Amino acid sequence: MIGHQDALAYGVHWRYEEGRSDIKDVTGDYPAVYGWDIGGIEKEGNSKNLDAVPFDKMKSFIEAAYNRGAVNTISWHVVSPLGAGKTAWDTTKGAVATILPAGSNHTLYKQWLNKVADFISSLKGKNGEPVPVLFRPFHEHTGSWFWWGKDFCTPEEYKALWRFTVQYLQQEKKLHNLLYVFNTSGDIVTEADFLERYPGDDVVDMLSIDTYQYDDPQQGNTFITKTNAALTLVNDIAIKKNKLLALAETGYEAIPYEAWWTKTLLPAVGANKISYVLLWRNHGYNEWMKKMHYYAPYKGQVSAADFIKFFNLPQTLFEKQAAAANLYQLNN
Repeated sequence: MIGHQDALAYGVHWRYEEGRSDIKDVTGDYPAVYGWDIGGIEKEGNSKNLDAVPFDKMKSFIEAAYNRGAVNTISWHVVSPLGAGKTAWDTTKGAVATILPAGSNHTLYKQWLNKVADFISSLKGKNGEPVPVLFRPFHEHTGSWFWWGKDFCTPEEYKALWRFTVQYLQQEKKLHNLLYVFNTSGDIVTEADFLERYPGDDVVDMLSIDTYQYDDPQQGNTFITKTNAALTLVNDIAIKKNKLLALAETGYEAIPYEAWWTKTLLPAVGANKISYVLLWRNHGYNEWMKKMHYYAPYKGQVSAADFIKFFNLPQTLFEKQAAAANLYQLNN
């Protein structure tokens, strides 16, 4: 399945146009997977996430995607409980320890989880049923850019954080519509790298990595080689653990290479049996970075024609195909 972050909320040159999606503008169909982020929900009285998407609109988008038969996945760029910056990127050391049981910020963390649970439990399908969600908290933990990253907490602390989070949401908040996605950055090279902070099969449903193209794909195949190797590695682990596998974030900013989809991303995935690939968001022009910031093509973009070829491949699924597969139908 092919996914896109914030696909229904905005795209390049537009915001909140009902029924619109850059991928739909190009292909005629929506993505099969919709990515969302609830970073900021933990802040008191906050009505928008860290990318200024109102939570009430996000709720409507998630429910609409589910009712059409698509999949929703949610990440959480949660603010640090320490440090003046108060963002997910505030890497004041020791933050994780403070929110574990007996930690000085444990009560605060439970209050945050209560807000998460309130949002998740509000998501209902057309018949009033809870909307299933792939929940991917504390992602890219093998990197060192978030306060839960490898340089800022021990493996034992990370595992304890994950286990407490899952158990609290399941046992205290009675949430049973979440599948939990364990996620590393794409720099892992051994099974030990990937599993160093793995919290246990009983609290993980899906394995995943995040990796992006940064160099010029026309000047070398580093992205293809490294991504394929990482996915192959994790695919082997997933088979042994009977878990699903995903490329939970990827993309090439502004996609300047017109054949990136079929000549780079496709061979990067290779023969690996992954559930979905999620492309990051189409913000458009970023004032802070002073450049265009998007990861899926829009109509007329240089890689749009190749994306249509990618769309037509038998191994890529978009929303209509996902809906036809009846993903939410129980098979007895």
